Amino acid sequence: MEQPPHPPVRVERRAVDERESRQANGPDWDRYADEYQATHGEFLGDTGFLWGPEGVTEAELGILGPVEGRDVLEVGSGAGQCSRWVRTRGGRGYGLDLSFRQLQHGLRIDEESGVAVPSVLGTATALPFAAASFDVVFCSFGALQFIADLDVAVAEVARVLRPGGRFAFSITHPTRWMFPDDPGPEGLVASQSYWDRTPYVEVDEATGRVSYVEHHRTLGDWVAVLARHDFRITDLAEPEWPEGHERVWGGWSRTRGRFTPGTAIFGADLAGP
Repeated sequence: MEQPPHPPVRVERRAVDERESRQANGPDWDRYADEYQATHGEFLGDTGFLWGPEGVTEAELGILGPVEGRDVLEVGSGAGQCSRWVRTRGGRGYGLDLSFRQLQHGLRIDEESGVAVPSVLGTATALPFAAASFDVVFCSFGALQFIADLDVAVAEVARVLRPGGRFAFSITHPTRWMFPDDPGPEGLVASQSYWDRTPYVEVDEATGRVSYVEHHRTLGDWVAVLARHDFRITDLAEPEWPEGHERVWGGWSRTRGRFTPGTAIFGADLAGP
């Protein structure tokens, strides 16, 4: 299936609520899914687990902890590459994504790889699972940056985790908000306040509808929301750009990665009984 061309957009900075964020980002990922998998699928690996464009893997970092014999939910799972990795390590990996087209790619890779990931269409702010269903919940550059109601999403993670469960996620490093999303030298010049949390919004020029939204939080905001929902942070990884890694992925590149972190990876444990 050929992707329709990306419509012309204008960029705004303004408040956007959860409903508008969801209505924009689900269709945006449906439009982008084919291109995304064609461009990045080989790098991601059908049964691979990357935490970000730097290429650092879960096998290297071990942020999730042991997964063998555990129930593991990936929020913002895309085509399920990370959850498939969990299943190859003996875990029971499950996926959830807002994009139907990404889940269709997941079904294709399930068949091609022989490792199937049960997945559902849904949103991080209303996880369709019973309380205390999972031992681990994780999100690798998935839903968290694209939702307005972060408190609701983290509360949902806490709800579906068993006491003492593990929550891990990677996001664009919050300091990147200060810089243009440019992989070249221009992306090294600060132009935006780190403390300005006004969402980044793209509006379809033809229809006037919001077509993409990304929300910014500071490192302090992420720490605070985890603490409010009884998580204890145990890890905060900021991967350095690897020697010999020349891949450009959006605003990520060797040019920028030599000087400033592009990814932040959190690991936290939910309070026990």
